[in-house]
Amino acid sequence: MIQRRIVLSALACAVLVLPARAQEADLSWKFKKDKVFYQEMKTETDQDMKVSGSTDVKQKQSQTFYFSWTVTDVDDKKKEVTLKQKIIGLKMAIEIGGSKIQYDSTDTQAASGTSNPLNKFFDALKDAEFKITLDTTPEKMQVKSITGHTEFVTKLGAANQQMKPLLEKILSEKALKDMSEPMFAALPGVKKKKGESWDKTSDLDMGPIGSYKTKYTYTYDGPDKDKNEVIKVKTDLSYKAPTDAAGGLPFRIKSADLKATDGAGDIIYDKDAGYVKSQKMTLTLNGKLSIEIGQQTTDVELTQKQTTTITTTDKNPIEPKKP
Repeated sequence: MIQRRIVLSALACAVLVLPARAQEADLSWKFKKDKVFYQEMKTETDQDMKVSGSTDVKQKQSQTFYFSWTVTDVDDKKKEVTLKQKIIGLKMAIEIGGSKIQYDSTDTQAASGTSNPLNKFFDALKDAEFKITLDTTPEKMQVKSITGHTEFVTKLGAANQQMKPLLEKILSEKALKDMSEPMFAALPGVKKKKGESWDKTSDLDMGPIGSYKTKYTYTYDGPDKDKNEVIKVKTDLSYKAPTDAAGGLPFRIKSADLKATDGAGDIIYDKDAGYVKSQKMTLTLNGKLSIEIGQQTTDVELTQKQTTTITTTDKNPIEPKKP
């Protein structure tokens, strides 16, 4: 009798455990032709710099971009999806050494003012459009091509002619592709079991600013209380100083020893909507830079904390509310 109870108890435990072990979800973007969705991407950066071991320079920056996305074509045979991305609004709040710069394209009166010397440049960012073609092959999800790059750089360059050579290097076609890809690559396009992980590597070359290599490790964590799927993310970022000249910058980064820590975040996938509902990532960067200005070299100790939050919705987040 005792043995029988033990066997029955073991079977009952097995029945309870099996569903959790077998739990899996289809983590795939669901693209439907003519579907429109919107994104709000907010990045907050706190930066502390100690120049030449004595002078402290603090910078706070908050930037918010609003995008509209329109699915213009879905080709299941070629495993391709084409989308139109448009910058429909942006907000900037920058504080450097006590000086403040603010911009808000959604506030017509404030955005059209003349007090901010960067207004013309910020104005040029708004309404920029790109055509992005995705390779939706399962566990690939990468940007095949992006158009609109030339028009974008030309428009920004017209707002500030001195910056045009720099913009052409920083905002290359490849750089724009690499900036767009992580958002889509977060979903593997296949079913994953709880606890299962997958990786994605991104190489971002910013010309005279240097290059960044980031390894993303995604782990499916199961559904939350609202039945959305949760994906945990860890990032491993490495920075490499540029090898070319200043390229339009008033300074040149000669060398750098920067280390990234605390790179982690959460992704919430709405399986009914078929897109990433929200994504929050944090990263801390510490280290030293050697910067040359003119013929003089200055050593800088840097600590930077950055948090990026992306929210996706079917409704335009900056559309004026009806009275």
